[in-house]
Amino acid sequence: MLNTYARPVRDLRNNYNEIIDLANEGNQVIITQNGREAAVVIGTQAFKKYEDYLHSQYINSELAKSKEKAQKPDTKWLNEDDFWDGFEETL
Repeated sequence: MLNTYARPVRDLRNNYNEIIDLANEGNQVIITQNGREAAVVIGTQAFKKYEDYLHSQYINSELAKSKEKAQKPDTKWLNEDDFWDGFEETL
């Protein structure tokens, strides 16, 4: 992020192009309503990077849970044939 700007909600209507330009230049624009933060406008590239980050965090979290569960002595393991048999039954 380059800079953060705070703009009132009325600027969405009155200065839409300016807000979009700021966001597409890598800035974030905090939209305020009645003096309070209400929303944030960011460019699509920044949003895509944020989505990628959230996805990787989710994958890492689920992987950590799986590793932890795999180490428990009561974890049931299936051989490959049993796994695929069960999988085909769900289709």
